[in-house]
Amino acid sequence: MTSGTPVNWAGFAAAEPALADTVEARFGAYTHHVLATLRKDGSPRTTGLEVRFFGGELWLGMMPDSLKALDLRRDPRFALQANPGDGTGMGGGDVRIAGRAVEVEDARTRAGYVEEVEPPEPFHLFRTELTEVVRTRVEDDEYLVVEIWQPGQPVRTIRRT
Repeated sequence: MTSGTPVNWAGFAAAEPALADTVEARFGAYTHHVLATLRKDGSPRTTGLEVRFFGGELWLGMMPDSLKALDLRRDPRFALQANPGDGTGMGGGDVRIAGRAVEVEDARTRAGYVEEVEPPEPFHLFRTELTEVVRTRVEDDEYLVVEIWQPGQPVRTIRRT
């Protein structure tokens, strides 16, 4: 993997399996998460979204002609924030993923997604190419720990008091 070249979920998981397990668990803890896309004028839009991890990919499925789908068709850059859950505990930390969303039109791939997820049809389907994964957590009630992964780079860990 070349530094800076986006990778799919499997590529990230192979590079950083422990962080990938934590991120997937955080997303698996709740159904709805927050997706940020870019509007026509370049301003941010945030919306709720369900995500799926299977077949080595992180999938984003959306209602037909939803604004977030239209945003991604125009500009594929996105950020995805895991639902932090109730209260302030944030077990496992706060996790965010950034990257590019690539719309999937291939009938066979879409059929596999339908078999796995059973979404209402019609729908838009995007697979993701990751450019950054970030986990923020508190350690020993003393340090704010930020782990940052980018393709081709080892995880950078920043500790703040």
